[in-house]
Amino acid sequence: MKLWVLRHGEAHHQAPTDAERELTEAGRAEVLRSAAHLQGLALDAIYASPYVRAQQTAKLVRDALGHGEPMRTVAWLTPDQSPSAVITQLEAIKLENILLVSHQPLVSTLLGLLDNHEHHMGTASLAELDGEWPLAGLMTLKSLRHA
Repeated sequence: MKLWVLRHGEAHHQAPTDAERELTEAGRAEVLRSAAHLQGLALDAIYASPYVRAQQTAKLVRDALGHGEPMRTVAWLTPDQSPSAVITQLEAIKLENILLVSHQPLVSTLLGLLDNHEHHMGTASLAELDGEWPLAGLMTLKSLRHA
């Protein structure tokens, strides 16, 4: 399984709720720089948090890649979710090449759990993991790119 984990791009600080925060122009540019690292890859699916900034990030990536499949919006990628719960969801997905679009602190904690190392993901950071199964400690971090 190949797993890419992308943190949303920079977002405005002002919004009625955290879930409604939108990407800034700088955030959009960050996302497009990260999307360039995914060019030529055959993603089976793009899963994204329902928060506006994650939805905008996933749409930018999908459009930049010309990915024909619709994004899959899932509540298990919101910032306060347990990384163990995400792994449980990933185990149920029978796909080989998946992109997750989510938030801090979930993305850094998830990476640490999957490969047993500590990581920090800034806005629009993109991690690539590889492994036979998405289990704690059994995936290898192939790359971590910061926008």
